[in-house]
Amino acid sequence: MSEFKNAVLDDQDLQAILGGINPKFGDFCTRAAGEAWGLPLIDQKTKALIVIAVDVANQTLNGPFQAHVDMALKQGVTKEEIEEVLLFMCVYGGFNKAASTFAAFKTIFEPSS
Repeated sequence: MSEFKNAVLDDQDLQAILGGINPKFGDFCTRAAGEAWGLPLIDQKTKALIVIAVDVANQTLNGPFQAHVDMALKQGVTKEEIEEVLLFMCVYGGFNKAASTFAAFKTIFEPSS
C-alpha cells in the first residue's frame, strides 16, 4: 500500500530536501515532478520502479538514487523488488551500470560505520 497518493506533492520531507538544494530548484522540481507523478494511468509504485531504472541508466547514484529508493519504499516497493529491477537492468542498462547501482543500493541498507 502506498504512503502517498502523489509521491512528490504529498511528501513534505522530499520537498524540504529539494528546497534545501535551492529554493527555486525545489519549487520547480516539485511542480514539474508532481505533475508527472499525478498522471493517472501508471500507479505510484510502478513509477517509483521506473525512476530507479532511470537512475541505473543515467548513473545518478548519489542524492537522486537514495531519494528514489526512499520514495519507492514509501510507495510499498520492497527491497527485493528493487533488487530485481537492478538485475533486470543488467541486461537492458548494462552490467557495469547495474553493478555500480548495486553498490550504492548496498550502502543504503548497510551503511559503513
